[in-house]
Amino acid sequence: MSINPLASGLFECMIINMTMDETIKRINELAHKAKTEGLTPEETREREKLRNIYRQSVIGNLKAQLDNTSVKEQDGTIRKLKRD
Repeated sequence: MSINPLASGLFECMIINMTMDETIKRINELAHKAKTEGLTPEETREREKLRNIYRQSVIGNLKAQLDNTSVKEQDGTIRKLKRD
């Protein structure tokens, strides 16, 4: 008897341990499958979770980059960007 990782809860652990390259690769695999043969409900949930992880990563990276960005004013002074 095989265990379906998507139904058994192992899926959550698998996603957490994926690198971003693996996450993107799996998103692309699911996108291709969705276009060619369709996705099962489990695969649709997996795709959404992976997309959310990817989005959170992009947003987090952008925020970190902006937090470390400075602007040089016309008068020569340098100031850090601040969040409103």
